[in-house]
Amino acid sequence: MAIPSSVRIVEVGPRDGLQNEKQIVPTETKIEFIRRLAEAGLKTIEATAFVSPKWVPQMADHAEVLRGLAHGQGVTYPVLVPNMRGFEAAVAAGATEIAVFAAASETFSQRNINCGIAESLERFAPILAAAAAATIRVRGYVSCALGCPYEGEVALAKVSDVAAALFDRGCHEISLGDTIGVGTPNRTAKLIDTVARRVPLDRLAGHFHDTYGQALANIYAALLAGVHVFDASVSGLGGCPYAPGAAGNVATEDLLYMLNGMGIETGVDLDRLISAGAFICEKLNRPTQSRVARARAANSQTC
Repeated sequence: MAIPSSVRIVEVGPRDGLQNEKQIVPTETKIEFIRRLAEAGLKTIEATAFVSPKWVPQMADHAEVLRGLAHGQGVTYPVLVPNMRGFEAAVAAGATEIAVFAAASETFSQRNINCGIAESLERFAPILAAAAAATIRVRGYVSCALGCPYEGEVALAKVSDVAAALFDRGCHEISLGDTIGVGTPNRTAKLIDTVARRVPLDRLAGHFHDTYGQALANIYAALLAGVHVFDASVSGLGGCPYAPGAAGNVATEDLLYMLNGMGIETGVDLDRLISAGAFICEKLNRPTQSRVARARAANSQTC
């Protein structure tokens, strides 16, 4: 299959990247961060999560963040919702696209949302029905698509079942997540081939963590399989509280550098993206995890 000529990057830094940061990031900083990402050319930016502040304190200002964004400029800001209460709050704050999470591992599902896979899908049913009635698009995530921190290898048929269930219930796009970053290119190719028998290939996205340094290799394998949507987090921010030892998401800067080198169009400006990453890393008082950003910084100091 031919490699796609263009790719849509779904930036997950403001939500997936920041959710595990211990220091609370001020609302105005989050809004400015998202504004800079949009100015870099990103068209899909996962802005926040309408979850309980008790469980995810970093996302307590979800409504303020969403209301503070500049809407209607060709950029969409999907938000994560775990239940009907979260959905209703998101709609009240102006959400036009939401995301729901399921897992391909029973144990991970229990640890993450306190219920099994089947029950989680039933929980999402009223959300998907309400979203359809309100013409709100829903993105579905499938965690542990290439491995689970508790169960080890996950059967690809199970991943396919969960992805198909979300798609059949109304999710317009399914993001397959290598939550703990254990995937390799061959396994990724088999995953895409298996799931694409149940969900149209053009409705699949890849979400890869870089725990073992395999994220870009896995993305390349997914590109060869025809996938043209990938999640990434600027500066490699992120991780998962229910996946011990998992590193952050693939850095958006590193993904963009690879795509640019392959002549694949994204509409994203690398220099502005690096600048947005530097902004949030300075606020967090931490170094970037992007190899490209570090290399650019080192070269500018030696020239």
